[in-house]
Amino acid sequence: MLRAAWKSLLARKVRLVMSTFAIALGVAFVVGSLVFSAALSEGFNRLFGASVGDVVVRPAGSATTLNGDPSTRTVPASLVQRLEGTPGAIRVDGFVSALGVFVVGRDDKVIGGLGAPTYGLSYSDAPAGHGIDGLTIQAGHPPHGPRQVALDQQTAQLAGYHLGDRVPIVTAGHRALLHARLVGIAGYADNTSLAGATLTIFDVPTAQQLFLKGKNAFTTIWVTADPGVSQTELRDAVIQRLPPKVTAVTGDDAANENASQVLQGVKFLRTFLLIFAAVALVVGAYLIVNTFSILVAQRSRELALLRAIGASRRQVSRSVLVEALVLGLFGATVGIVLGLGLAYAIRGLIALLGLDLGGTGLHLTGQGVLAGYATGVVVTMAAAWLPARRTGRIMPVQALGDVVAMPESSIRRRFVLGMVLAALGAVAALDGLFGSPPHAGYLLGGGIFAVLLGVTAAAPVLCRPLLGLARAAYALVFRAVGRLAGLNALRNPRRTTATASALMIGLALASTMSIIGASAKASVDKTIEDNFIGSYVVGSAFGQPFSPQVARRIDRVPGVTKVVRQRYAFIEADGRRSTLTGVVPSQLGSFGLNLQSGSARLSGRTVLVNATYAADHHLSVGDTVTLGRLPVGSRTFTVAGTYADTPLVFDFVTSIQNLASAGFADSDNFLIVFTDPAAGSLMQTLRSVVADLPVVTVQDEQQFAAAQRRPIDQLVLMVDALLGLALVIAVLGIVNTLALSIIERTREIGLLRAIGLGRGQLRLMVTLESVVMALLGAVLGVALGICFGVAMMHALRDQGLDVIAVPYDQLGVFLALAVVAGVLAAVLPARRAAQLDVLTAIAAT
Repeated sequence: MLRAAWKSLLARKVRLVMSTFAIALGVAFVVGSLVFSAALSEGFNRLFGASVGDVVVRPAGSATTLNGDPSTRTVPASLVQRLEGTPGAIRVDGFVSALGVFVVGRDDKVIGGLGAPTYGLSYSDAPAGHGIDGLTIQAGHPPHGPRQVALDQQTAQLAGYHLGDRVPIVTAGHRALLHARLVGIAGYADNTSLAGATLTIFDVPTAQQLFLKGKNAFTTIWVTADPGVSQTELRDAVIQRLPPKVTAVTGDDAANENASQVLQGVKFLRTFLLIFAAVALVVGAYLIVNTFSILVAQRSRELALLRAIGASRRQVSRSVLVEALVLGLFGATVGIVLGLGLAYAIRGLIALLGLDLGGTGLHLTGQGVLAGYATGVVVTMAAAWLPARRTGRIMPVQALGDVVAMPESSIRRRFVLGMVLAALGAVAALDGLFGSPPHAGYLLGGGIFAVLLGVTAAAPVLCRPLLGLARAAYALVFRAVGRLAGLNALRNPRRTTATASALMIGLALASTMSIIGASAKASVDKTIEDNFIGSYVVGSAFGQPFSPQVARRIDRVPGVTKVVRQRYAFIEADGRRSTLTGVVPSQLGSFGLNLQSGSARLSGRTVLVNATYAADHHLSVGDTVTLGRLPVGSRTFTVAGTYADTPLVFDFVTSIQNLASAGFADSDNFLIVFTDPAAGSLMQTLRSVVADLPVVTVQDEQQFAAAQRRPIDQLVLMVDALLGLALVIAVLGIVNTLALSIIERTREIGLLRAIGLGRGQLRLMVTLESVVMALLGAVLGVALGICFGVAMMHALRDQGLDVIAVPYDQLGVFLALAVVAGVLAAVLPARRAAQLDVLTAIAAT
C-alpha cells in the first residue's frame, strides 16, 4: 500500500503542485513571522545588554516610563569619585542620555523617529556588562567640545554625512537646533544592530549642557566589575556607599527593564503577523480539502480495486494520508526557504512605515524550522483527513462498475450543522464585542472563525439561488455556452462553494478592515470638526515632544494672540495604563472644559479628573488618587475637580510644573495657536519660523485631520497587503479546482467538441465557471465583512469611534477584482481544455 501510495503521488504530481504551493505560502508566513520577530528580539536584547554596565547607579524610585522617556532626575557627579574605591570595582563612569535627538539629513529630512528611539548620549569607552565592549569609535575620534559630534554608522549613511561634514541636530531640550562637525562613527561590538535606533554622541560637558541645562550631574553611573566579581556582589558593595535617594541595580536587571517594553511590542507584532499566517493556512486548508476530495473522487475505481484485492478500509485511508504527509513535508520544506525571504519582505514593509531595521540580521532558527514542519504537516494531514475517511466507505464490489460514486454526507444535514455553528459563532463574537468576558479577543476571533466555517458548511444550500441566478444570467447573455457553464457550477455545489469559500474568508476580513478604516477616519473628521480650537496646531512629525523654544518663537509672530501649551505623559492609574495631560493653569480656560464638579484651579499637587473615570473609580473632589509609572515612581494628587468627556485632554489634567517635578522632560507635545482674524492666514509665516526644525509641523484644521487619517490609511494598507497572500492562495484554489475538474471531465469535453463546441466557446465556458466561483466568494465575503465591520464599530462607540461608514465604492472594487481574478484564474485551465485531442478525450475513462 505504501508503494501504491507513492506511485499514485508521482503519477499525479502535477495536479498537486497548487496544493503544495498553498502549503508553502502558509508555512512561509509562519516561518517569516517567527524569524523576523526572533531576530528583532535578539537584536534588542543585545543592544540593551551592550548599553548597560555591570552595575547601574541611578536615582532611587526612578522607573522606566511607559512612553520610554528617560527620567530628568540625576545623580551628582561627585558620586563617581566616591564610588571609585568600591571593592570589586575596576572603574566608574558617568553617563548622560536623552531621547528626542534628531539628525537632519542632507535632504533636510529627519533620520529615524518612527518607532525606534532617537538617543542623545555622552561618550565613554567604558565596557558594558560582563566585559562586553560598549560603545566604540569605529572611525575618526571621540567628540571633544560643543562643536563636535559622533554618529552611529547607519544614521550617518542614511543622512549622507561623512567625517568632517557639518551636521544639523534637533533636540527636544532648551536648545532646539545646533550644528556640529562629524568627527567619529560609533557602534557596538560584535556588529550589534541598533534595530533602527539612532545615536547622536557628544562629550560629557556638551551632553550635560544640552540635556541637563549645564548641571554637573549624570543620568546614570556605570560601575565595572573586576574579573571574577559577579554583578550581584558588586551591586551589594556599591549600595553601601550610596547617599540617600540613590540606588544601584545589576546591569542584567537594568537591561531587562529597558528591554521589557520593547519586547512586549515585538511580541505583539509577532502575534499580529501570526494571525495573518493563520488566515493564509486556513485558506490553504480549504484548497487542500478540495484537491484531495477531487483526486479521491477521480481515483474511486482504483481504490475500489485495491479493496477488491484485499486492502482494508484502514489501509486505503492511510494511503491517502501518506500522500498528504509527503505533500506536507515537501510543502513545508519549500515554505521554510520562502519564509526567510518573506522575513526580509516584512522588514522592508515595516521600513516603508518608518521603522528602518536594515541592520537587523535575519536567519533561520530551530523554532522557526520546527514550527514550519509542524504547521505544514499538521494542516495538510488535517485537511486530507475527511477525504481519506471517505475512501474507507468504498465497497470492493463497486470496482465491477464503470463509474464509482463517492459516498457523500447529506447536504441538508450539513446545512443544519453549518447554520447552528454560524449562530453559535455569532453569539460568541457578539459576547466578545459587547460583553465583558475574560479573554474577549480570543472569544471574538473564535466566534468569527466559527461563523466562517458555518457559512462554508451551509453554502451549498445557501448559494443555490445565487448559482441559479448566475445560470439564468449566463444563458441570457451567452446562450448555450452560458447555460452549460451555469449547469456545471450547479452540478457539484459543494465543490463550487468550497472553492469560493477560500476567497470568501480573505475578502470578509479585507471588507471588515475597510469598514473599520473608513469609520475610524469619519469619526476622526467629526471629532476634529466638533472640537478644533484655535487657528493652528503645532506638533511633532513623529509624535515626540519638542523644545519649549518653539512656543516662544511663535508667540513673537505678529498676529498671534495666544499660544496654548499642552503636554502629556503615559502613566498608570489603578494598575491600568492612562494618560496625564499637562497645561499652563492660566491657559486651562482655552480648552473649554465642561466642569462637572469642583474648581479648575490647579494649584499645588492637584489634578482634574475625567468625570467618567471619576464615577467608575468613586472619586470626588478632595479625594486623593495615586498615579504611578512617573520618573520619580508614584505620587499622590488631590482631585480638584471633574470634567465631562472631551477629546482635547486625557483622563487626568495637571499643571506643567507638576509634570516637571515628577521628572518628565521640559518639552511640549502640542501648541494651539490663536490668531487675530484681521491678520489673515499666518500659515506660511509660522512655518518659516520653524523651518529649521523639520520635526515640528504647523497645520490648520483640514491638514491636522488629514495627518490623523494617514496612520489609519497605512494600517489598512498593511493589513490588505498581509491579507493579499491569503487571496493569492484562494485564487490558486480556483485554478486548481478548474484544472482538476477538466481532468475529471475529459470525456465530456471531448463529446462536446465532437458535437460542435468550438475551442473559443470551450474557453469561454471554463472562464464563466471560474468567474461564478470567484464572484460567489466575493459576494459572501463582502456580505460577511459588512456584518463583522458594522458590529465591531457599534462595539467601539464608547471609544470615540461613533461614526459608522461603509465604503461602498471600495467594496465594489473588491467585487470587480473578483471578476478579474476569476478570468485570470481560468486562463491556463481553459487553454488546456481547448488543447485536448477530441478522439483521445472521447476514449478517456
